[in-house]
Amino acid sequence: MSSSEARRTETIPQWKREEVEELTEFLESYASVGVVGVTGIPSRQLQAMRRDLHGEAELRMSRNTLTNRALEEVDDGLEELVEYVGGEVGLIGTNDNPFGLFKQLEASKTPAPINAGEVAPNDVVIPEGDTGVDPGPFVGELQQVGADARIQEGSIQVLSDSTVLEAGEVVDDTLANVLSELGIEPKEVGLDLKAVYSEGVLFEPDELAIDVDEYRADVQSAAAAARNLSVNAAYPTARTAGTLLGKAAGEAKAVGLYAAIEDEELMPDLVARADAQLRALAATIDDEEALPEELQGVEAPSAPATEDEEQTDDEDTEAEADAEEPDDDDDDEGDAGEGLGAMFG
Repeated sequence: MSSSEARRTETIPQWKREEVEELTEFLESYASVGVVGVTGIPSRQLQAMRRDLHGEAELRMSRNTLTNRALEEVDDGLEELVEYVGGEVGLIGTNDNPFGLFKQLEASKTPAPINAGEVAPNDVVIPEGDTGVDPGPFVGELQQVGADARIQEGSIQVLSDSTVLEAGEVVDDTLANVLSELGIEPKEVGLDLKAVYSEGVLFEPDELAIDVDEYRADVQSAAAAARNLSVNAAYPTARTAGTLLGKAAGEAKAVGLYAAIEDEELMPDLVARADAQLRALAATIDDEEALPEELQGVEAPSAPATEDEEQTDDEDTEAEADAEEPDDDDDDEGDAGEGLGAMFG
């Protein structure tokens, strides 16, 4: 260590060095570490969020300068989080994957009132309906902020949904009071994940905000398409070998029946077909006395199915086969679902 570095280290108060050491230990103890914004979260709600995260994630607050120093000392890629440390932020650590962490933090956000001077995160709308407020000067305040309000049936009512502030605009005192009186909470309060570093990869919120159900459905659809391709191409795999063998057995049996091959497994079907042909022939003979007793009075068989009917029968058979096959598909989908569950939490 150079003399200048030694002097700089000596000037750092002991409590700061201890804080950096604790932060470093915190960073090294979790598989995923992120930076979260805590701006505007009341102390009581912040403590409640800490309790909700217990056992799944840990929130650590410190001065930004000390947080940056700890991130740089740990290195190992975590220094990339330094650029996200600004304003009121904290560190969050978890052994869950980043997708699960993001999902958990988003689900924990709760509605909250908005104060004068704050920027509206989205359009502020006063909904149509009875405000429950008795006639008085409040109707003037509603009209002043842009609500379509009137006194009707003994109370102040809003006649239509009224957008009183657009996203990005600043809330003034009058609107803040009106919203408070109506109990409207137009913003969400919660830990706002800015970035998370996990297994050598830095993730930002837009990369983590995915529809898990839609993603799972896409994977299941891709697995089913791959299985169909394998079967149609006669490409054997552990998942399709059984289906391919069954299909081959069915085709071999059809060839055997068509060629009238005398095989032990085909004999019942061949005999049944010969019996049907014999009865059809007997039904065409008018002189019953010319027939053996067991063939007398045999009715003519039903008319053969038309091409359209045969096609319908084939489609029904295929539909039944498809209905019987999902066992393998269910296994595929189950495996895919479990994998995604582990990924997204």
